[in-house]
Amino acid sequence: MTSTNQDIEQLLLLCKSSNQRAQLEIYNRYNKAMYNTALRIVKDSYRAEDIMQESFLTAFTKLNTLEDTNLFGAWLKRIVVNNSIAHYNKTAKQNEVPLETVIYKVEDDNGIEECSQNSDKVKHILKVMKTLKPNYSLGLSLHLIEGYDYEEICDIMDISYASCRTMISRAKESLRKKLMQTA
Repeated sequence: MTSTNQDIEQLLLLCKSSNQRAQLEIYNRYNKAMYNTALRIVKDSYRAEDIMQESFLTAFTKLNTLEDTNLFGAWLKRIVVNNSIAHYNKTAKQNEVPLETVIYKVEDDNGIEECSQNSDKVKHILKVMKTLKPNYSLGLSLHLIEGYDYEEICDIMDISYASCRTMISRAKESLRKKLMQTA
């Protein structure tokens, strides 16, 4: 076991006893990744930040239900994804139009914090993905960026397996066509 895993385990033990410094340290280690995960789903930086905060609160209050502390990161990410999907579904039902589609907004490039962010191709693909239908964009983000398999996407989006495969296939084709048009 690496020292990082041991360190996380010790921090989580302290978090279970409501140690605020340990909670802050856990927050500082995971907040960027969790924010980016939420942002890719809800496509609104303020909502993504709120969802991230709520997810951390949920995680800290339900930490006793976590059986394997080595899985904390994946468990936290699942909480963020579930909260993001719940918000996405809520806004989709209300037919809200994101403010970004109504007025011009300068992008803040907080989407991906990895070395690949500097790649113009990645930026272009992510920009084109935002122009896809909302369910296509969400499905592709979950599958290609977040790494979820079809079964998990079915559960998250509450669709059948066949619908999921068809949607992702059509989303990929739509993305290919839009990329060819803009190339």
